[in-house]
This record gives sequence, structure tokens and C-alpha cells, in this order.
Amino acid sequence: MKLFRRLLLLALLPATVAVAATAAEMPAQPPLSLIPEPASLALREGAFELRADTPLVAADPRAAQVARQFAGYLQRSRGIAPQIRDTAAGDASAIEFRIAPVAADASPEAYSLDVSPQRIVVSAGDARGLFYGAVTLWQLATSGVDKGVPARIPALRIDDTPRFAWRGLMLDSARHFQSVDEIKQLLDAMALHKLNTFHWHLTDDQGWRLQIRKYPKLTQVGGCRIPAGDGGIDPRTGKPAPYCGFYTQDQVREIVRYAGERHITVVPEINIPGHAQAAMAAYPELSSVDGPTRVSSEWGVHKYLFNAEEDTFGFLEDVMAEVVELFPGRYVHIGGDEAVKQQWEESPRAQARMRELGVANEAQLQGYFVKRMARFLAAHGKRVIGWDEILESDLPADAAVMSWRGIEGGTEAARKGHDVVMSPVSDLYLDYLQTDSPDEPPGRPTLIPLRKAYDFEPVPAALTPAQARHILGLQANAWTEHMRTFERVEHAIFPRIAAVAETGWTPRARKDYTGFLARLPAQLARYRHAGIDYARTPFDVRIDATPRGNGTIAVTLSQPVGLGTIRYTVDGSPPTPASPAYGAPLLQQLPVEVQAAAFVDGRALETPTSRRFDAASLLQREDEALAMCSQGLMLRLEDDGPFDGPRAIYNVDIFNPCWLWRDAPLDGIGAVDVVAGRIPYYFQLAGDEPNRRFRPARSPHGELEVRNGCEGDLLASVPLPAEPDANGFVVLRARLATPHPATADLCIVFTGDTRPTMWVVDRVALRPVAP
Repeated sequence: MKLFRRLLLLALLPATVAVAATAAEMPAQPPLSLIPEPASLALREGAFELRADTPLVAADPRAAQVARQFAGYLQRSRGIAPQIRDTAAGDASAIEFRIAPVAADASPEAYSLDVSPQRIVVSAGDARGLFYGAVTLWQLATSGVDKGVPARIPALRIDDTPRFAWRGLMLDSARHFQSVDEIKQLLDAMALHKLNTFHWHLTDDQGWRLQIRKYPKLTQVGGCRIPAGDGGIDPRTGKPAPYCGFYTQDQVREIVRYAGERHITVVPEINIPGHAQAAMAAYPELSSVDGPTRVSSEWGVHKYLFNAEEDTFGFLEDVMAEVVELFPGRYVHIGGDEAVKQQWEESPRAQARMRELGVANEAQLQGYFVKRMARFLAAHGKRVIGWDEILESDLPADAAVMSWRGIEGGTEAARKGHDVVMSPVSDLYLDYLQTDSPDEPPGRPTLIPLRKAYDFEPVPAALTPAQARHILGLQANAWTEHMRTFERVEHAIFPRIAAVAETGWTPRARKDYTGFLARLPAQLARYRHAGIDYARTPFDVRIDATPRGNGTIAVTLSQPVGLGTIRYTVDGSPPTPASPAYGAPLLQQLPVEVQAAAFVDGRALETPTSRRFDAASLLQREDEALAMCSQGLMLRLEDDGPFDGPRAIYNVDIFNPCWLWRDAPLDGIGAVDVVAGRIPYYFQLAGDEPNRRFRPARSPHGELEVRNGCEGDLLASVPLPAEPDANGFVVLRARLATPHPATADLCIVFTGDTRPTMWVVDRVALRPVAP
């Protein structure tokens, strides 16, 4: 099995953002490491020394609550436990939290922070603003200072207010389930980024996660699925091993309370009319097709839709009646995306129902769903929000739109007078990988690097100022099809959420990516203190080699974000601040072990990367180092087994499974060894299914073919077995035809339609002709 540490493509995506690390070392005197950057900051002379005996003063009960939260943050991150008092009691030095009158048009999230050598005053007109002022002060107290050491907070004045009212993060708990404690950890981290909206995706084809008392089978049946392949069979018993989980209403209330204490509003999402197969598995009478179904164990776009019968609307309103009691926030999200209309189109009853309702087509029928839910929710003091497909029919005036298929839907909605949250797949989908490192976990290898997330601008230039006021803000989304563990959730979210937070809070004119990078190392240290398993891959050094002949290679070093100075060794020892700084490719004699790390202020950002090169290693490629043969639908997929423990991870284009080793050196090579695995083909692709290509098979189980180019001459072929070996892999030796070219673009493909499984490449090795 491949280990988790070797996880993503080495040469797969040419549009990589990795840069050779020629950036200068960060300045010895770091900037104020505040993320997000405040709206206004003025430095003064001197500093306030925060010690263990520094008292916190709060006369107002709301201010006292914030003071307690600040004290808790200090205790966990600095080992300081300050006392809280309601008066200064003659103390020479103190930190005061103050609720004070502000202008009538001031944001309730605005605050001011005044630091002098003698005193600190955090002031706001509302507890929300005071809390964010406390977060800023906490960041100042944790910028490059060791735990237990008094912090010197520079004298300054900050007047701060957020740019946007909606600064959100969506977590998908339907595809993979997170515990209550894990969600609380995420809420804690959100609060420390000044994020204020937790969009909770609770229902989908793969699971219904919210207890509804009137319909217990929603969680009893809809809360469980049997994972595809070996992951769904318990090897100890040979019986199905269901993947289950749901939140009781008491647990939901606890999460909502916990979020509220951190000034985060929870927005629940109940998917209508599609992404609802789990509900129909529990109650088949809700479906647009007859007969039972199951909770899906496949990913992608499913065809199941709620029918439009009055009993179904009664069910949906019953569900929403319980939802509105659990979630006190203003908005309820009703989904609305990817509702493939095929079942309605093919159903005589659905067509008859459309005529009864007076709707002209299936898009208008979905619009009827939206209007019904909006009317019901409005009667309960709520506003409906949905993905941008809800624009395909006329919307109620107060319906809000979450724009995910780019910014075009949001632009259209704002022009029509609807409020908008920008959440485009191109910039803010966190299941898209953030680097082309081989150590990335499963996900979608279309990259959204840190810089791209930072540069996203939520307000389209095409809008007038009046229309632009409908842009409520922005939101990053963590879809969890490929996040089987909470560690993977954290890897996907952090540190990119820091970039999103800065866009949501900081005035556009004050945003600066270079400054953001300079402030980021202190934020990474805060993550480590908080136990956040953030992505190391943007900060790791990548080591690549190109053969130069005569037993030499040119070694290139790069780092995705270009932060710090890369230092390296070639003698097997870890690099130190005194090691050579990388500036140009290194010409090295084989064999050689290269270690490298990026350093900022004399400290390595992450554990050094190490690679050993010898003659044999140059004749091998892991699948991450192979290109895809076409631009289909590439995914980074995890093996379905073993049941417990680490699993192999593969790069595969599910539309055209074909791997390419460009310029493979074939002089003196007699055979190609391919280590292949087999995984479930667990995708629902709706209208995209015809795009899947199958090469015709000539033997019962198909062949492994090796060609010179994807449509070129056949160089080798070997029949495939019926099954892989007991370890889940098979080693296939394909002997090359002679004569063959000295170099070739080796195209590796498996023939035949093998669904419901598919063969995938794990690694390839070139075998010299035996002497």
C-alpha cells in the first residue's frame, strides 16, 4: 500500500503555482501579524507589557463575558490566567473591555482598540464588536512570543469594522460525518478568524444527518449507507459495515448555543428538490419514481427528485417546522442545485401535477418548490437562500442567492434586487486541492492555491453601487466526499480560510498578498498551539530531478507559496539556518540524498522534505508523476480498502482512465512493469455519463496496453486478470516490442468496460533488457 505521505501528482498539472524559492528571507522585524488586517491601524511609541498578573476589567455583563473568553484564549495559548474585575481598583496597568455608545449607523461588529504603555481599552457598541476586538488583542499577544513569557503589545490605535456582513464557511456533514466536538473545534477556529456564518450541509443523497422527531426513519434509515467496495464489508464478519451518523436535536441546540457564544450564526441546509436520495430511501413515497431505493454510496450528480404531491409538501413543511425551532438565525438554505429534471420529464404523474399547478415546465416546477418553502419559512420569520440554480425560475422578492457556478448567478441576482453570497467553485471550494504536492490527500486536483483564494473579489465590477449593496459577502465551502477524517477537513480548510477571512473583513484597498504572507507564519504558530491540523503542503519544499547524463541530475527546489528562503543539504543531514540557500538548479552526481526546508526568521516553516535519487529511481514513476492523457474529469481517489488503516491514493481521469509518461527513456529497456490497483467505479454523472470512454477489449477481462502516445503505435499488451491479488494490487509486466524508439510518450491504459470497478495505475517501472 502507498503511504499517506506520498499523495499527489508530481508532474500532473502543468498549470502549477509552485515557484522556485528565490524570495528573500522575511524581515527580522516582523509586521503586526494580524489576520484579517484591520481597517485602520496607527502605531504609537512604547508598548504594553501583558503579564500573568495583568487584570481584565469589565463593568458590563456583556463585556465580562468577552473578558472571560479572552482570558480563556490566553490561558490556552500563552499559559496566562488573568483575573477579571468589574472595576480597575487602582491598578496601574489593566485591560478594559467596554461597551460604549457608538454612531447609529455603526456596524454591530465594529470595535476600537487603544493600547498605551499603561493601559489597553477594547471598546464597542455591541458584544459582537467587542469580541472581535478581543480576538485582535489575542493575536497581538500571540505574535512570536513563547508560552509563559510576558508579551509586549505595541502601543497603537485600531478602528475596525468588517467589509461584509456574511463571512462564511460551509461544512458538508452529509457525505462524511463529524462529531460534535469536531464541529466545536471548527467553530472555535472560525471565531478566531472573525467569521460569523456556519453553513451546515445536513442532508444529501449519501446521508440525512438531522433528527426530525416526526419522521424517525430519516435518521434510522437515511442516516446510514454501505460504503462502496471493501470499505463496506467488515473483514472480521464478512457482513456489511454501515457508515452511520446523525445529530440529535439536543446536540444541534448545543452546537447552535456554542456558535452563538462566538457570534456565529448557523444556517442549516435541507436539500430540495434534488440531492435527496437519503430521504427517499427512508420514505419512498416522496420520490418521483416508484419503488424503494437506498442511501447512495456513490459521488456525483444523482437523479432522484422529490415529487410534487401535496403530501410531499406536507412532509417538507413538517421538516422545516422542526428546523426553524432549532436554528434561530434569519436564513434557512434549501439547496436547489443540480436538480436533474429527468425523473420529472419521464413521469406521467409529474407531468400531470405540473398541469394541475399551472407550471409550464420542469424549471418552473422547481420554482414552485422554492416559492412554497419561502412562503412557509417567511411565516416563521425566516428567509430562504439557495444555490444559484433557483434563479432559473422567478424568485420571491426576499429570497437570497448563493452563487457557486462562478459569479454570474450572483451578478444576475443582484441586478434583480436579491441579496447574494458569493461562493464560486473556481475560487472558494476547499475540496479542490491547494498544491500539486504528492503529499496532498484525496480531492479534486484542479488547484485552488492560497493566492487564488486570497485574490477573489466578491463584488463584480459590472454592478452599479446600488446593486453592489446586495452582495452580503462570501463563503468558502468544504464538500467532504473525499474527506473521510476530520484531519482531512482541517487540511482542506486551513490556511486557505485565513485568506477568505481577510477578504471578508478587510477593506479592499488594504488587502495585500505580500503582507498577508508576511503575517502568515504567526498564524501557523497559532494553529499549532490550537491543535489545528492545517495543510503543510503549501509550505513544504518540493524536490524534483532531471537526468543530465553521465550519472548526473539537475535538482530543482520549489515551494508553492514562495514564503521564506529554501535551504538544503546533499549529505543526508537536515538543513539548518546555516545551510546553503537555494538559488538555481543543483547539478549532482548519483546517488544523492537531498533535504530541503523553507526558513523564516531562522526557523523552518515545516519538517524538511527528503528525496534520494539513484539510477533505479530515474526509471520509476508513481502515478502522481504521470500526466493524464486528456482533459476529462480527473480526481484524486482513495482505495476502498483495507477496512482499517492507511489506503492507497490514485490520480485518475474517470472519463478517460489513461496515464502518460512523457519522454520515457526506452533505450535498453525490455519491459514495462505496472503495479495496478482496482477501486469501485462509484460515480453518478447524470448527463455526463456518455463522456466516459472505453477502449474495446480483446480478451475476457481486457488488457493493459502501452502505446507510443495516446493514439499511437502499440508497444506492449498483456491480458488483465479477473481479480487483483489478495493485497488489492497486481503486477503486470508488459514486454516491449522490438525495435522500439529510444524515447516515447508512454501511454498506459486498461481496455474494456469494467464497471462497477475500474483498474488504476499505482506505479510504473522501466526494466532494462537482461544482459
